[in-house]
Amino acid sequence: MKIFTLCFLFFISTFSVAQSPEEMIIELDIKLPTPVTPVANFVDVVRVGNLLYLSGKGPKNPDGSYIVGKVGSTITVEEAKLAAKLVASHQLAVLKTELGSLNRVKRIVKVLGMVNCDATFTQHPMVINGFSDVMVAVFKEKGKHARSAVGMNSLPFNMVVEIEVIVEIED
Repeated sequence: MKIFTLCFLFFISTFSVAQSPEEMIIELDIKLPTPVTPVANFVDVVRVGNLLYLSGKGPKNPDGSYIVGKVGSTITVEEAKLAAKLVASHQLAVLKTELGSLNRVKRIVKVLGMVNCDATFTQHPMVINGFSDVMVAVFKEKGKHARSAVGMNSLPFNMVVEIEVIVEIED
């Protein structure tokens, strides 16, 4: 009986209590920036039925500057992956502003990750994994998504990555 109790306690302790996306943001110490109004003729998000289409965002620092450069020549894969994680915080901020709570996200459906890179660079998925890792950490199974990771000759303001997202929401 004692062995069963110890095994049961160990089994239970290996599983954390399911946490909401809002709780995960706090636990992961993700700082959500205030979404900035787009500088061109578009909006941050368009809702069609229960889908949200989020416009592409780049890795904007708190001082308003972007992380810039070309992966494979002036930026490393690890630096670009960190930039993609920063983009995740911006897209989460857009979602929270639009929905009031990240708990209304039913599923991250599709991610398009664009990498500003030189012509010989081939590790686009490794860069965009930075974004995907955050989505899965925050939303668990609901954060797993279809994805494209592609290379670009250039991106606006020379930013290193730009990422757009399609999200299914609960009403």
